[in-house]
Amino acid sequence: MNVKKISTKKVSESVAEEIEKMIESGTFRAGEKLPSVRELCDLFDVGRSSVRDAITTLKGKGTVYVKQGEGTFVCKFDSTKLFNPHLLLPSSRDIRELFQARKIVEAGIAEMAALNRSEKDLQLIKESVSNQLVNGWESDYHFHMAIAKATGNQIMIQFMQFISTTTKKAMIDFHHYIQKNESTVKTIVKQHAQIYESIKRREPKKANQMMIEHLNFVEELLQNSVWQQ
Repeated sequence: MNVKKISTKKVSESVAEEIEKMIESGTFRAGEKLPSVRELCDLFDVGRSSVRDAITTLKGKGTVYVKQGEGTFVCKFDSTKLFNPHLLLPSSRDIRELFQARKIVEAGIAEMAALNRSEKDLQLIKESVSNQLVNGWESDYHFHMAIAKATGNQIMIQFMQFISTTTKKAMIDFHHYIQKNESTVKTIVKQHAQIYESIKRREPKKANQMMIEHLNFVEELLQNSVWQQ
């Protein structure tokens, strides 16, 4: 007999999934208030308990937050959640805006490093490139921090240190994502080596260009991962 299996999914789980899809599509935007519980009941044709349970689930995933007396709101994008498979994926727009910012900051840092780097700075950058196939995210993190330090600009170094928690978290999860593809890892290491060579040769424009090309490549990987979900 060819019998269709009966779904054991709770109604609240289906409601949570539908709300997530509406957030991903832009129907509900970051910071925006969701319809009331009663309006959501009417929208999905379900009971109040199912809607409340769905909201509790979404709160636990960091997708929404509740303001007492005001309602439920969509959480703003947090880059530390960018690669966490247990949380709602960011939209293509989130990724685009994140990398717009990174290209402005890190391309400028690479250019400045090419002008100001010392031999000690070069050694630190080179070591991080050499160790990346073994140490993964740690060497990736130290690579970007070493370039910042090579600028000799204390404000720039402090700025990179200020955002280091998010940077580190993102790199850890990104390397978990790409480690299954050896060719991708090798491409990233090659790009890092090209950036290093530009800094070593004191070629600021080339360093800037190489950093942007590297970030373009990483951004494309992330955009593709979103579309594949």
